[in-house]
Amino acid sequence: MSEIEERIIPLMKNIVGGIDTENIVMDAAKDLVKDEIKVYIRQKLDEMPELKQEIKSSVEDYLGAKVKEYLATIKLAKTMAKLGIHAVPGHLRAELTKELTEIFEKEISQIIEKTI
Repeated sequence: MSEIEERIIPLMKNIVGGIDTENIVMDAAKDLVKDEIKVYIRQKLDEMPELKQEIKSSVEDYLGAKVKEYLATIKLAKTMAKLGIHAVPGHLRAELTKELTEIFEKEISQIIEKTI
C-alpha cells in the first residue's frame, strides 16, 4: 500500500464513520410522515372551506397579537429607560443614554430579524 493510500483510507473511514446513518434515516422517515399528515390535513380543510377560513382568521389574530405584544414590550422598555435616565445623577445621564441606545438598537435588530 502506498503512503497516500495509508493516509487516505483511514481518513475516509473516519469521514464515513462520522455520519450517523440511523439518525439520517429516522429523520427522513419522520419528514415523510409529517408530509403525509400535512397532505391529509389539507385535504380535510379543502373539504371544509369554513374551517379553512376560521384557521386563516385565527392565524391572523395570533400574528396581530404577537405584534401588539412586541409593541407593548418596546413601550415598556422605553418607559423603563426614561425612568432609569431620570434616576441617575446628571453627570452620568449622557453615558447611560448612549449605553441604553446601543442596547436597544441591538435588541430591536434581533427582534426584527426574528420576525422577518
